[in-house]
Amino acid sequence: MLEQIIAKKRELIKTLPAQFERQEKPTRGFYQALKDGKEQTGVGLIAEIKRASPSKGDLALGMDILSQAKLYESGGADTISVLTDTPFFKGTNQDLQVVKAVTNIPVLRKDFIIDERQIFESASIGADAILLIAAVLDGKQIEAYTKIATDLGLDVLVEVHNLEELEEVLAYSSPRLLGVNNRDLKTFQTSLDVTEQLVKHIPKECFVVSESGIHKKQDVEQVVQAGADAMLVGEHLVTNGSPTETIPQLKEGAIHANLR
Repeated sequence: MLEQIIAKKRELIKTLPAQFERQEKPTRGFYQALKDGKEQTGVGLIAEIKRASPSKGDLALGMDILSQAKLYESGGADTISVLTDTPFFKGTNQDLQVVKAVTNIPVLRKDFIIDERQIFESASIGADAILLIAAVLDGKQIEAYTKIATDLGLDVLVEVHNLEELEEVLAYSSPRLLGVNNRDLKTFQTSLDVTEQLVKHIPKECFVVSESGIHKKQDVEQVVQAGADAMLVGEHLVTNGSPTETIPQLKEGAIHANLR
């Protein structure tokens, strides 16, 4: 499936313009917001806007993006992630723009970035941060793309799933934000044990985000105890219907972890 996603992305990239207009407004600090969230509640939270996924199918096709974003912010999310891939996740660039317009917290563009034009596009639509995935980029590309993004004022979340990907990334750079995807993008199998295993090998100066497979406060407790500084939660928040209740409940897991 990952190969299909990337093949489709290559086709779509051909339609991108050579240049994009830069945003006049300064970006919101994505990294700083997560760091502040950890200091205040014990764990930072990226709440995700996700309509569908290849592994789970349709999740929330009729979601009111505007209302969902406001609920995330009022519920205590530190940042918001927006899936902008259309063919496989049924998201759009417009979804991100709506979220950015109706909230005051930083917004991550979550997509499969494989070309530097996508970074300029991300800045032009108002993203505050981008995702770079080690499963589809090598260490040199991540280093180069991180520099481009940083020059544009964007924060970068670098995502790895296994030790091989982590070592490849660290051979060229030391990401400030390092995401551990608990879901294997090739098989879509998910296990929180991935965070527990990889955190041991991540440099202390990296701010670690545990991604995927987090559905209850016990899950949060597990990843925070393992050493995660923040979490990304999508499916659970778009399907349970009450983010203002769910977000505080999830963050309680960090309190339990820090009491141990």
